[in-house]
Amino acid sequence: MKKQDTQIQRFETQIAGQNLIIETGKIAGQTNGSCTVQLGETLVLATAVLSDESREGVDYLPLLVDYEEKLYAAGKIKGSRFIKREGRAGDEAILASRLIDRAIRPLFDQSIRYDIQVIVTVLSFDQKNDPDVVGLIAAACALTISDIPWAGPIAGVRVGLVENNWVLNPSYIDRVNSQLDLVVAGTQDKVIMLEAGANQVSEDQAFEAIKFGQKYIGEIIQFINTVQKAIGREKKDNIIKQIISSEEQQVEDLVQKYVDENLNSYLFDQPLKTKSERQQAFKNFKEKLNEFLESQNVGKEKREKIMKSIKERAEVKISEMLLQSNKRIDGRLLDEIRPLKSEVGYLPHTHGTGLFSRGETQILSVVTLGSPGEEQILDTMEENDSKKRFFHHYNFPPFSVGDVGPMRGPGRREIGHGALAERALSPVIPEKEIFPYTIRIVSEVLSSNGSSSQASVCAATLSLMDAGVPIKAPVAGVAMGLVSNTDKNGDIKDYKILTDLQDLEDAEGGMDFKVAGTRDGITAIQLDTKTHGLSDEIVKQTLQRAHQGRIEILENMSQAIKQPREKLSPYAPQIRIIQINPEKIREVIGSGGKVINEIIDKTGASIDIEQDGHVFVTADNAESLDKACEWINNIVREVEVNEIFQGKVVKIMDFGAFVQLLPNQDGLVHISEIAPYRINKVEDVLKEGDQVFVKVIKKDDHGKISLSMKNLPENQSLYKNKPEVGKK
Repeated sequence: MKKQDTQIQRFETQIAGQNLIIETGKIAGQTNGSCTVQLGETLVLATAVLSDESREGVDYLPLLVDYEEKLYAAGKIKGSRFIKREGRAGDEAILASRLIDRAIRPLFDQSIRYDIQVIVTVLSFDQKNDPDVVGLIAAACALTISDIPWAGPIAGVRVGLVENNWVLNPSYIDRVNSQLDLVVAGTQDKVIMLEAGANQVSEDQAFEAIKFGQKYIGEIIQFINTVQKAIGREKKDNIIKQIISSEEQQVEDLVQKYVDENLNSYLFDQPLKTKSERQQAFKNFKEKLNEFLESQNVGKEKREKIMKSIKERAEVKISEMLLQSNKRIDGRLLDEIRPLKSEVGYLPHTHGTGLFSRGETQILSVVTLGSPGEEQILDTMEENDSKKRFFHHYNFPPFSVGDVGPMRGPGRREIGHGALAERALSPVIPEKEIFPYTIRIVSEVLSSNGSSSQASVCAATLSLMDAGVPIKAPVAGVAMGLVSNTDKNGDIKDYKILTDLQDLEDAEGGMDFKVAGTRDGITAIQLDTKTHGLSDEIVKQTLQRAHQGRIEILENMSQAIKQPREKLSPYAPQIRIIQINPEKIREVIGSGGKVINEIIDKTGASIDIEQDGHVFVTADNAESLDKACEWINNIVREVEVNEIFQGKVVKIMDFGAFVQLLPNQDGLVHISEIAPYRINKVEDVLKEGDQVFVKVIKKDDHGKISLSMKNLPENQSLYKNKPEVGKK
């Protein structure tokens, strides 16, 4: 039975002045472990469930982590008129699930073949405390108190830098003004997962932020340990024990001896610079190994199973060689980056393109510029739906790794990589007041062999500069790796840091530590590790080495384009900003949108108006742009005394005629001001629809405009053949 103890228990502590509450035994009792965690009025449920039977035929840990956002948690109903139920997880929820997954996964024994599912559900959201970090703590607690084998606990916190002060778990308002948004997970002295966006902070600042967060992580772990001691269940360690028969052990010893004596010659006799060369080396080795095992009377089924493990065994050998002799499989030095190539303007009819290659990883990024009205509206749990005017999308087709596969929508990996590059680039995107366009970048992975996400950062930067977007500084990214030996407790004894990680170097005991930024500082960090945590020394050295690699990549990119182009592509739309009196907005829009829709229909331009009076006019050509802007300016401009206009007679009265000066602005020509002589009726000179010239002679406090036609030579044709009655 999975059913837990139904006794309700509540645990409470304070973290940086806020109450952190863990409660168990009240809800979700039919799990291996569950709890709610509350910070402020944000409350999250985490459940952990282990399947009763092992999964046959899989060679990986079958762990699934889901993060569920419920709109009721924030008192909201889905914005769509037709769909009110929560559907597929949004990007933000997927990113939160990945964040939790990356933090907890390394602490499972990778030999487990039982399905494990962790579900984090946001039940209450106070608009202040982000539920992703609360969810991470909840997931760690649920696993710790469960009977599922897991080498925790760990914890996670968010760190901000507001006015040069470190802030723990900053509110949404504080995060807007923060130079850094860092989530760090691990223990008090080891880092397991990092996720950060930053406004060009230094490596020292990033490291200091991590240490600041770890101090509070230690306090939370002590709190979770208190909960575990009170209600924790005995772990089912038997599910990770591998019972091997003596016959199987003999075959294993036979294979390992052959691998130890022969594999290195296939991998290291000469540098294997390309993926195809490495694949061929594996193929040759597997053929020889298969022949050897067949000669030793090992059955076909066992041989096939052994062949599936060759890559894992090769990774071990590659790590050993790196630790012993600093020798990488492709012949590079530990801090050497693969050959770089940067190119812009590759596609002829787009707004901007960048093509970036690093070794066999190749990315094509394409910029599309749009009107402000094409911003993305996010329907999330947040109080007010937020808008994005810059977004980056990442596509990873199967051909990029030489595979055949179905073309479906983006998965978690694609969404995560796209968001990472977007986070890296966001700090250098110009403000809307400077560059009002909506900016979309699509990065197409054409070939992948090591950190396509960081190559996307580079290609996207090239495309932005090619498009003429006035970015504040170019951004580049690099992935750092690790090879290490660990003791029985999982502590790293010996290690080497690798610059520009690729395929077989991302093995057990390793890491994928991605750092992006400008010459002046870091803009994004993402760390995954296949260890039980990285020491301060490893983190600090990695940040420093990543800075060196980033500068080298930026140098290569500058050879393709040094700064943003001065002019936009001729295929990009043109935007002009008009500042109007906010009180005039209703006049531009008109009743029921009549006026603005008429401008759009007759000019082909798109118009976006903000509450502060900023009007953004977008058109595909200068003629449409000029026509729309002139129309709007005429609506909102204030006429001045002594100005002369050509206008249309729109209404005739006994006492005079109304003449349209500007859209929505008429003036009255009194009968005495129509002609340079006395007339009996307005109709003696004018009729509706006539085009006449008028001069503004008076404006009263209520905005009424008085006009005169007489004494303007342009009107002389109106007076020909007219009787001169009572000439003035």
